Amino acid sequence: MFSLEAISKTYSGSTRKAVDSLDLAIGDGEIFGFLGPNGAGKTTTIRILTGVIAPDTGRVSIDDIDLGKEALAAKARCGSVPDNPELWNRLKAREYLDFIGDVYGVATAERRRRIAELAGRFAIDDVLGASIGTFSRGMKQKLCVVGSLLHDPHNWILDEPMVGLDPQASFDLKELMRERATAGGCVFFSTHVLEVAEKLCDRIGVISGGRLLFTGSLEDLRALRAGAKEAGEAVRGESLERLFLDLVENGAS
Repeated sequence: MFSLEAISKTYSGSTRKAVDSLDLAIGDGEIFGFLGPNGAGKTTTIRILTGVIAPDTGRVSIDDIDLGKEALAAKARCGSVPDNPELWNRLKAREYLDFIGDVYGVATAERRRRIAELAGRFAIDDVLGASIGTFSRGMKQKLCVVGSLLHDPHNWILDEPMVGLDPQASFDLKELMRERATAGGCVFFSTHVLEVAEKLCDRIGVISGGRLLFTGSLEDLRALRAGAKEAGEAVRGESLERLFLDLVENGAS
């Protein structure tokens, strides 16, 4: 589970807050979709959540561990897939996975079992001896997914994970996300693909201009927009895409 309390971040050279007073809690056993237009603050939030950058103000906790005070312990509870799979091109794929296993202290036998299981699931088991530099973006994305789960983390954070994946790999990833949540884990992912969020997420959050506009289920969002529009039944059948665009344009009022 994750908790972000009053998180704000402004990058050097900018006067606009990339993330502005964000409060967000994600519980165990759920898939949480983080939605917003380009530049809304999604990736900044994820980089703060994973400890890649520090917030200017606020507190992040992961499974009740304060990320600012016990960074290694908090990060050990997470696996993350970044928005751009920038890997060491000179390494072979198996060497990269062994490095990840060493970092997280995964025993050799367990490491081999999990590599075989996950690499087979994403159809890269036959290229683990190849250099990463020969991989397509989609193959690198699959390798990142495998590496992120090698230590069997309780929490899984993914930034635009469907980008570059073929339809079968996208299906397999969505199935795996649901399996992790069903087993009691916490899955947090950002996406531009609203159809995926609509079908997969237990709850969603909508961010725009660095500010969180909404958190809740799709039905909660429909109820919110119905109340704002006084539209009642007319909103109940509207898609997430229509509701999302309306919310970003008009805010949470």
